[in-house]
Amino acid sequence: MAAVESEGSLMPESRQYELVYLVSPEVGEEGVGALHTQVEEIMTGLGGRIESTDNWGRRRLAYEISRHKDATYVVELVDGPPEVVRELDRRLNVMDTILRHLVVRVDEDLKKARRARERRQARQTKRSTARGVATVATPAEAAGSEVATAEADIARPEPPRERTEVSE
Repeated sequence: MAAVESEGSLMPESRQYELVYLVSPEVGEEGVGALHTQVEEIMTGLGGRIESTDNWGRRRLAYEISRHKDATYVVELVDGPPEVVRELDRRLNVMDTILRHLVVRVDEDLKKARRARERRQARQTKRSTARGVATVATPAEAAGSEVATAEADIARPEPPRERTEVSE
């Protein structure tokens, strides 16, 4: 098992996963809340954590699952080592109230997207420097310059307008 040194302690490598599960329509809102609590207890008990939970509510299924035409969709973003997610997957398989579930690792995709964005920005800066154009500001810098421009516009009075009269 790979280990990462973080804040002076040796801990297992934590990864980010997206968990989606479909809850049977026979389970009410209280049951969905209780099921979320069970999933949270499993994750925290094994050393993982749930970052966010999004209850999509009851939706129609694309096809029938166990004679059900709709289900409650729940999407959660979880952090934890692979062993925790394997155990969570095993426990979700035996729960009767969950019709289907899917666990997908998303941390690699997020890293790839961040690297691609950084490369794109570096290329753009390099091209604009080669053309002799001022470098492109980051969104935060651009927002700061927009505020400065807006403040300058407020401070600058408008020139008087000339009136033209229309005669009939």
